[in-house]
Amino acid sequence: MPPRKRTRAGLGFLCCFGSSEPPEINLKDTVPLQLLEFSSPMPPAEELHARFSELVDELDLTDKNREAMFALPDEKKWQIYCSKKKEQEDPNKLATSWPDYYIDRINSMAAMQTLFAFDEEEMEMRNKVVEDLKTALRTQPMRFVTRFIELDGLTCLLNFLRSMDYETSESRIHTSVIGCIKALMNNSQGRSHVLAHPQSINTISQSLRTENIKTKVAVLEILGAVCLVPDGHKKVLQAMAHYQKYAAERTRFQTLLNELDRSTGRYRDEVNLKTAIMSFINAVLNAGAGEDNLEFRLHLRYEFLMLGIQPVIDKLREHDNATLDRHLDFFEMVRNEDDSELAKRFDMTHVDTKSAGAMFELIKKKLSHTDSYPHLLSVLQHCLQMPYKRGGCSLQHWQLLDRILQQIVLQDEKGEDPDVSPLDNFSVKNIIRMLVNENEVKLWREQAEKFRKDHAELMAKLERKERECETKTQEKEEMMKTLNKMKDKLQREGVELRSAREQVLDLSLRISDIAGSSVSILPPPPPPGAPVPPPPPPMSGGFPPPPPPLPFSCPPPPPPPPPPGAPPPPPGAPPLFGALPPPIPSSFNSMNTMRSKSIPQPSHPLKSFNWSKLGENMINSTIWNEIDDLRAFKILDLKDIEKMFSAYQRQQDLLTNQSFKQKETGSMDDIYVSTRKVKELSVIDGRRAQNCVILLSKLKMSNEEIKRAILEMDEREELAKDMLEQLLKFVPEKSDIDLLEEHKHELERMARADRFLFEMSRIDHYQQRLQALFFKKKFAERLAETKPKVEAILNASVEVVRSKRLTQVLEVVLAFGNFMNKGQRGNAFGFKVSSLNKIVDTKSSIDRNITMLHYLIMIFEKNYPDTLYIQEDLRSVPEAAKVNLSELEKEVHNIKSGLKALEAELHYQQSRMRERGDKFVAVISDFITVAGFSFSELEDQLSEAKEKFTKSLKHFGEEEGRMQPDDFFGIFDTFLQSFSEARQDLENMQRRKEEEERRARMEAMLKEQRERERRAKKGGATEEVGGEFDDLVSALRSGEVFDKDLNKFKRNRKRSVNQLVEGSGRERAVTKVNY
Repeated sequence: MPPRKRTRAGLGFLCCFGSSEPPEINLKDTVPLQLLEFSSPMPPAEELHARFSELVDELDLTDKNREAMFALPDEKKWQIYCSKKKEQEDPNKLATSWPDYYIDRINSMAAMQTLFAFDEEEMEMRNKVVEDLKTALRTQPMRFVTRFIELDGLTCLLNFLRSMDYETSESRIHTSVIGCIKALMNNSQGRSHVLAHPQSINTISQSLRTENIKTKVAVLEILGAVCLVPDGHKKVLQAMAHYQKYAAERTRFQTLLNELDRSTGRYRDEVNLKTAIMSFINAVLNAGAGEDNLEFRLHLRYEFLMLGIQPVIDKLREHDNATLDRHLDFFEMVRNEDDSELAKRFDMTHVDTKSAGAMFELIKKKLSHTDSYPHLLSVLQHCLQMPYKRGGCSLQHWQLLDRILQQIVLQDEKGEDPDVSPLDNFSVKNIIRMLVNENEVKLWREQAEKFRKDHAELMAKLERKERECETKTQEKEEMMKTLNKMKDKLQREGVELRSAREQVLDLSLRISDIAGSSVSILPPPPPPGAPVPPPPPPMSGGFPPPPPPLPFSCPPPPPPPPPPGAPPPPPGAPPLFGALPPPIPSSFNSMNTMRSKSIPQPSHPLKSFNWSKLGENMINSTIWNEIDDLRAFKILDLKDIEKMFSAYQRQQDLLTNQSFKQKETGSMDDIYVSTRKVKELSVIDGRRAQNCVILLSKLKMSNEEIKRAILEMDEREELAKDMLEQLLKFVPEKSDIDLLEEHKHELERMARADRFLFEMSRIDHYQQRLQALFFKKKFAERLAETKPKVEAILNASVEVVRSKRLTQVLEVVLAFGNFMNKGQRGNAFGFKVSSLNKIVDTKSSIDRNITMLHYLIMIFEKNYPDTLYIQEDLRSVPEAAKVNLSELEKEVHNIKSGLKALEAELHYQQSRMRERGDKFVAVISDFITVAGFSFSELEDQLSEAKEKFTKSLKHFGEEEGRMQPDDFFGIFDTFLQSFSEARQDLENMQRRKEEEERRARMEAMLKEQRERERRAKKGGATEEVGGEFDDLVSALRSGEVFDKDLNKFKRNRKRSVNQLVEGSGRERAVTKVNY
């Protein structure tokens, strides 16, 4: 008869823990098998096989143990069979061979413990009864277990647990009773009976309240193993909720966390208990719903984290126990994996779940611009109205909100909750179905679209106002800073002025003393009635007297030159005040006498041909003397030219002569339709006009609003910088202005771009105003971009000179170089700073991964530890390495030129009459006052930076002018990066080395532990037959139950993340562990 295959639902996990060696079969018996004498001769093989199969079926062994038993030789099988038959026929064991005996004894013990106090000997006898029951449940045939279940022996044990007094609960009896339940669960029938009992797991969990560590460990091992059994995970969660009420815990799992953090002083018992707790926590988190439900794992782990498990785990590392560390490593590994998966849902690398602000910003970012965002705001608004007082029911309100959210997250599509449901009859699916209504959704969408448009318009207005406010605030701050600086400057100059006046007064007194000592010769006074003599000629420093008036026939003199140092008048500016108009050129009269041609005139305006014409006085002796264009007019079809080059833009096709004829002979309807077409006048280039219209559509301002903004110098901040930059590309040119002036009487017919250019050309110095406004808006930005570059060079030049750590590095490198180099390459007194970046090129002859820089850092760590923080001395070097001095000087020069042009335009605008609403002078005057002072500071700072940089070059022995700041500081920046990378390399090497040593120690300890277990099995230390539940508890205790999961986490990490992102986000794509 072949071995019978047994199926056990949900317990196919033992393949994870088995080894290649056959399991040891140990039978409880006081007489060794080899000393047994055969009471009868061995039957034939078929009969022996039938009897032995009967015996094995009664033992209810696992599949692997059954196979091992049937693989034994026939002699061994007969010995085992005879031994068991003899034991069953032993008269001394007849009474204790039936479960009735044990059930009666336990019931009487439960009844008597409330009436009598037992001494130590009686307690020992009672414990022996329970221990015998545990042994019988493990070793007796299957009919014993069946009979025990039929007599409701489990209820007997549970009643004993519930009725235990304090003394019994702290004794070994308590541990033995838990052992009996564990033994009963060691076979499939007993395990099913325990799981089917409505109160069994709850009653077992109550035993956690004892102070007996062995009892706690046994209870936790049972609960952890039940988590791994099908349909057992939720029973354990319900049992922990039951224990919360039983032990009056504030929160679930509170007692476990307290025990995990408590120190008893007994190392072995303490480590065993904490290992059991961690194995139970890992089983609760990763079994059942935790296998593939990320939300459930996060929900349950948050509960442990809120109780403070993380600092406790860090503290447990101090025990340095391999098995405990294995459970701690698995807990942290799965936590990191889950945190990473959660972060990927939000396109992040990490989510700080400790920070309420960080989580809120993440949710806000995810939901903004979605239909869910108003509901988030509604939730927050209603949370503001929740009760906050400590008294009353405020806590319960928040608990209710928390539990509702838990149900929304955890409930699946069937409405089932993987955890103990905190709310009864709460179905998320039904509530959502009630909320969904297609008509309401459609209405909401329409309203949302309307609100979105209104929101966009309001945001645009708000942005303009914010920009205006920001600019005004910035100008005010800059003005205040400038006024304070000017005040200090005026005070200094006032002191200097008083000192200068005192010196002048002193000199004047001396001069008067000298003049009083000399005799002055004065001419005698004139006689009465004589004419007054002319005054003496002026001194050399004065102006000559005005010349006598000239006759009218003489031409007027040229205007006097401008005073030295004054800027030339800008183009288009009026002549200087008091100067006469320039003389009229002599060719002017000849122009008036030029003959005019009888040129045919077009019937309507045509597009202009931009040429540079020659006058009649300039064509002598040229080809133009021989050309007569009047002859060409007789041949040209002037009407065709008018049609082809009309200034009116009409939508029509280019027609041939034949088509023209057809058009002329067409019907009156065609003529009527053609006359109804709206004509639009455009004299500028078509592509330019189109681009101008596109720009005006982006501005969303009328021509009058644009004109007002330019005259007011955009006080309302309506013109953004990029729009101004585009407007500068569409400044009316002289040719455009001439053409537009010719057709100004047809202003209403002008195209949009033409009208815009025409109206802008009416603004005096339109281009200069735009340039001034653009320069004003960009000035602060240009200064903010330029100033940090100047400061970077200045600070970096000072830092490299003052850094003692850098000096120490150079000193050690110089010593290294002189030691390593021989002959002409050695005996150096210094080296070029560029040599610093060649240190990494020198590699060790022992390990090619180690460079000279790595070795230098090891020396610094040992002898100069402060040098390792050299980056703190050279904070500005990385920024200075990015600065190109030539470009920086060019930018400063451009700003200076812009300020000069602005001053010239200001002088022009001050000299002319201003129209109403023109604020150019007031705005630009204030701006130049502030900007000029800020720019002078920048110039002074740049001069100082160049001076400091030159000194730093000399300080390091570099030739002046041969290196620019980006080259010089780039050398130090590259060295600092290499220095930092080398330090990181050394830290990684040290970490890998420590990890390898730790792994080697753990492997050695595990190997030693397995060797001890193997020796113990071979020496007969285990007397009982191992069962499935024992194997599960053992694997859970050692952490081997999670080995397969660990390997799958590492092997399928990339695939699982991709599936998570592409899928619905609720399921974790990790291969399940078949518990």
